[in-house]
Amino acid sequence: MFKIEMVNGVPEVIPEVYQQISEPVRLIDVRSSEEFVGELGHIKGAELVTLGPDLQAFLDEGAATDLKDQTIIFVCRSGARSAQATMYSRQLGFEKVYNLQGGMLRWNSLQLPIQK
Repeated sequence: MFKIEMVNGVPEVIPEVYQQISEPVRLIDVRSSEEFVGELGHIKGAELVTLGPDLQAFLDEGAATDLKDQTIIFVCRSGARSAQATMYSRQLGFEKVYNLQGGMLRWNSLQLPIQK
């Protein structure tokens, strides 16, 4: 298991730790499609599921499948929307869900690899 931090009741993973995770993880980017391919780019392997109705449908469908058993890390621009996604998914009974601390702003400030 990897190291997590609790911030305001939200389990978070720092980008440096995410880079070192060896176990299978689904990275869900909850930004808009324009942001996903925009200036900040996205992390390789990230799946775009926009916060709102798209994420709700994704999680509702996932609750009936093996998605609940998977480790999921949510990411957005700064960490605020992904924190909302993390808390919402926890309310639905998902246990292995985490927020990527600082979002793509922090990821980029650390000069970690991105795709556009």
